[in-house]
Formats: sequence, structure tokens, C-alpha cells
Amino acid sequence: MKRLALLAALALFGGVVLSSQAQAGATFDAVKARGSLNCGVHTGLAGFGAPDDKGNWAGLDVDVCRAVAAALFGDAKKVKFVPLTTQQRFTALQSGEIDMLSRNTTVTSQRDTELGLNFGPINFYDGQGFLVPKKLGVKNAKELNGATVCVLPGTTTELNLTDYFRANKMEFKPV
Repeated sequence: MKRLALLAALALFGGVVLSSQAQAGATFDAVKARGSLNCGVHTGLAGFGAPDDKGNWAGLDVDVCRAVAAALFGDAKKVKFVPLTTQQRFTALQSGEIDMLSRNTTVTSQRDTELGLNFGPINFYDGQGFLVPKKLGVKNAKELNGATVCVLPGTTTELNLTDYFRANKMEFKPV
């Protein structure tokens, strides 16, 4: 029952997103004519978008794609999942390879203006921070000069990390 309620809410969310942004546009017309939605998703991020051992996709972002397909066609199965890396996601959207992107992507004014993207409502809030073993005794992030930091390349998080270390005249090694 909870899953049905979630899907109904997401269908409403998806319908609002597509109807407000693309109803009169070429993307909307192409999707309707094709009869299915090409939806860009993460290549495999548990809880958000990942295929199981049988190739069935599951996760929040995948459910958003299904909800939009259900709002457009009355059938949540009329969606094709296109796995995309961080580096591929915007090019795929701009080129028309995908009709919409539903994967971890930070909304920025630069992406709105320079890339010409139209973001729908935010469906997940996250944050950034450092996890450090307690035994190191680190009390402040400014004590991390020279640290090796795990961060996804090409992400807003990587840019924020770089800005933080630069602003504090510190160095780090991204992995």
C-alpha cells in the first residue's frame, strides 16, 4: 500500500514536471509519438537506481521515471532506462538521447544558464561532510591538510571540496 501511495505521488510529481516544462515542446511531442520515455539514470547506485541480478531496475530515481511514464501513458512500464555516468548525463540530455534525467544531480544556476537545463522539483536533499576515524583525533576539517579524500569525479561535491581546500590553503588527494 505504501509503495502504491508513493507511486501515485511520484506520478503527480512527474506529470507536473513534464506538463509545465515540456508540454508544448519538441521533447514532449517526441516522447508521446514514440510511445515510451527514455530516462537517464545512474549506472548503479543502490536505493536510487540499480539493476538487480535479473536486470530489473529499482530505486527512487527509477521510480520517478516510472511515475512520469505512468502520467504520460497510463503505463509505468513504458520507460527505457539509460544508464549514464556523471560525465555522460548532461550530454545525453542535450543531445536528445534521453528525454529526462532522473539521477543524483545538483541543481546549480550555472547548469540552468550555461547548459540550458530545466530542473524539476528537488526530490532528495543531501549534504557533504567528512568521515574520519575517531582514532585520528581530528576535531576540525582544517586539520585535513594533505588528506586522501574519497569523492566522485566530475561532481559538484568535487568542486566544493576543491574550493574548500583552496580557500583554506590546503591540499588533498582525491580518490
